[in-house]
Amino acid sequence: MSQNSMNTITPTGKFAWQVRREFWEHRGGFLWTPLIIACVMLAFVAMGLITAELTARQHGFTMNGIQIDQLTSHLDAAQMAKFQGSMDVGLITMGFPIRIALFVVVFFYALGALYNDRADRSVLFWKSLPLSDTQSVLAKVAAGLIVAPAFAVLGMIVLQLGFLLIMTLFAAFHGVNVVPYIWSPTHLIAMWVKLAVLIPVNALWALPTMGWLLLCSAYARSKPFLWAVMLPVVAGVIITWMQLMQSFSLRSGWFWQHIIGRLLLSLVPESWINLDSLRALEHAGDDPAGAIGNLFSFGAIADQFTSPNFLIGVAVGAAMIAAAIWLRRKRVEAYA
Repeated sequence: MSQNSMNTITPTGKFAWQVRREFWEHRGGFLWTPLIIACVMLAFVAMGLITAELTARQHGFTMNGIQIDQLTSHLDAAQMAKFQGSMDVGLITMGFPIRIALFVVVFFYALGALYNDRADRSVLFWKSLPLSDTQSVLAKVAAGLIVAPAFAVLGMIVLQLGFLLIMTLFAAFHGVNVVPYIWSPTHLIAMWVKLAVLIPVNALWALPTMGWLLLCSAYARSKPFLWAVMLPVVAGVIITWMQLMQSFSLRSGWFWQHIIGRLLLSLVPESWINLDSLRALEHAGDDPAGAIGNLFSFGAIADQFTSPNFLIGVAVGAAMIAAAIWLRRKRVEAYA
């Protein structure tokens, strides 16, 4: 694309073009990683069902705690609630490996986003184009916090649909029709809408980590990983050793959770869920669907926007991203 044609593109068009460029350059991590993980997990599910089929004659086969042959008869309300509740928990939690992979991919993407351009000197080429440093950095933020999670959600949907299809075929092999029990369009669409809504919430929550990694990526002349990880960890060790937090009537764990944890682990999807909610989930008993529903309800999500921890993190993350933009203007050299 020539410089003259770039000049004719609107600022919004330039930004969208840069986001697409980030995706093209990192589509292996953004797109193929969640899809490959989904396919591998489905292969394990299929192998598990084959193993279950070989042992079913001796021990019987259960689906979410209910013998599969019981599904041929009408389930009462309690059994249906137990079955669908367990299915809800299974569909949501089976995306955990994809969530962890998303964290790893975006963490190292952000860590090298501004450093690699300086290390291979390609930053000089991009600066020769009519593209602002603000647009360039914000495009990387959007790619890491919006584009990558969107494809992770796509991977989770593929995983869920594949799992339901395998279970349907397996049950049909036994002469059981489970379509009315597990293929509820309203239920599935509501779950996918919830996953989509969580993308911007997770993005805002992740701003401190994204800002910190981009700041280190823009500042470090070499080994940005050590700057990003060792600096806060060493600070935490020193503060814990000298018991500095006790001077503010706080425990040392507060610094690890609210400073180091927010700087390094906010990219973990749904890490804004508080520990009390997780403990409540552990004691959900016979109502796992209700516990999951409360944990990811729209009310619980909306409450984050009034949480001081959430709002302060957004402000601090935005400030560090602004500092990374400033450093990108000033620094073009790196020692790879």
